Amino acid sequence: MKNSNYIKLILLALTTGLMWTSCNDDDNYDSIPVEVKQIYLEDYKSVVPDRPVDFARLGQLIRLEGNGFNGVKKIYINGYDTYFNLAYVTNTSMLINVSDKTPVIEAKEDVRNTIRFVKSGSESTHPFIIRAASPTAKTISNSLPMAGETVIVNGTGLHETVKVTLPGGIEITNIESDEDGEWYAFIMPSGVTESGAIYSEGANGIAATPPYFNYTNCMVLDFDGRGAQGYWSWSETGSMINADDLADDPVSSGRGKCVQIVPDRLLEIGVPAGKTRATECWTAGNDNDDDDWSRMYASIPSTTLLDEVALQFDICVPQTWNSGGHIQVALYNSFNFLGIGSDDDGGRTAFYVPYITDGAIVPFQTTGWQTVTIPFSEFGYYKKQIEDADTATPTFQNVVDDRNSSNYRNFGIGFVNTDFTYNGVSIVSDVFTGPKIYLDNWRIVPCEKIEISDFNDEEAE
Repeated sequence: MKNSNYIKLILLALTTGLMWTSCNDDDNYDSIPVEVKQIYLEDYKSVVPDRPVDFARLGQLIRLEGNGFNGVKKIYINGYDTYFNLAYVTNTSMLINVSDKTPVIEAKEDVRNTIRFVKSGSESTHPFIIRAASPTAKTISNSLPMAGETVIVNGTGLHETVKVTLPGGIEITNIESDEDGEWYAFIMPSGVTESGAIYSEGANGIAATPPYFNYTNCMVLDFDGRGAQGYWSWSETGSMINADDLADDPVSSGRGKCVQIVPDRLLEIGVPAGKTRATECWTAGNDNDDDDWSRMYASIPSTTLLDEVALQFDICVPQTWNSGGHIQVALYNSFNFLGIGSDDDGGRTAFYVPYITDGAIVPFQTTGWQTVTIPFSEFGYYKKQIEDADTATPTFQNVVDDRNSSNYRNFGIGFVNTDFTYNGVSIVSDVFTGPKIYLDNWRIVPCEKIEISDFNDEEAE
């Protein structure tokens, strides 16, 4: 209420000033150029509702303070003819709403970051930075890269990214950014040992990724000594993957061993159409301390909501994956890898079908390794709980408790080659003989969004 009353007082002062100046017709305002002394952001929700600023974003209300505003007929922001209400103009102050249609990156160089005032007898231009909406950095293509690998950060408003800061304060300036602001890319340097968010600076301000870059605190299984693999009842034609089925890094990035989720021994004979439980790869299970995920509470609090904590793994598919088969994730060993649409679906399971995007088949292939992120809020059982208004919102502790109370707390990922429908696309299974699909570095990560405020005195929402 206090902030709202403050804005009302500003408007009252403006209208009172207009009444006073309109009674003084002796002065020739048309020939007096506008002088802007300070620009303020008007935001009643802010801790500072009338804040002096050196930039504004599209859609924001600004107050200009100075001299000579009377007589202004046109205002151009970044060259765009911007509407203003004469009721909120005095000779020393005026209000303008920065239109959402104002060009920013696409504005011509000679008018970009300017406000031009036009009167009948004079013109003047004031330099002022105009930015689009706050940038966002949503995902990282390769969140656990080796030195020399390319990292792509995807988001919005990432135009003209000129600086990237990695965890540990390592700065990168050799950056490629998309002209539409949808991504920026850099080469991973050597010597990065800390984990967290990547911060970037560009034309629209600062953005931060989720804090899972270079994050290995909660490793589940990396096939090189962190985490223990479990296997039993192995046979040459069976679904179980053992240590002999592990593969070397297919692109020689330095990752060491990984799992080929459909081993060569099965690709050579072909996975039959309609095959459930085609393959399965598990952690050791109940007798291994690593399989008690309460050890992760030191890094990810037990109270973390499930859309803020995720399973991650890296994937490498050197040849095109056009169709056929999908990956199933099982939180513990009580599922039969029956696939999408089965009794497993809707349980404490998740599915990954990278060749179906936006309701269409899009052939999938990677150049090197990419990261897959599946928040636990996307696991069927928890997703239903979250959607059910009568159910308490689950947290990371629910995931840990569910695993620890299961008969067999092995965590597993497997391949299924059945008919299924996913995101509106129906797939009819056929004999699967490839491509080779490699997975590595199964891990749990924090994935909360980090919102950056324009001002240091405001906390991120």
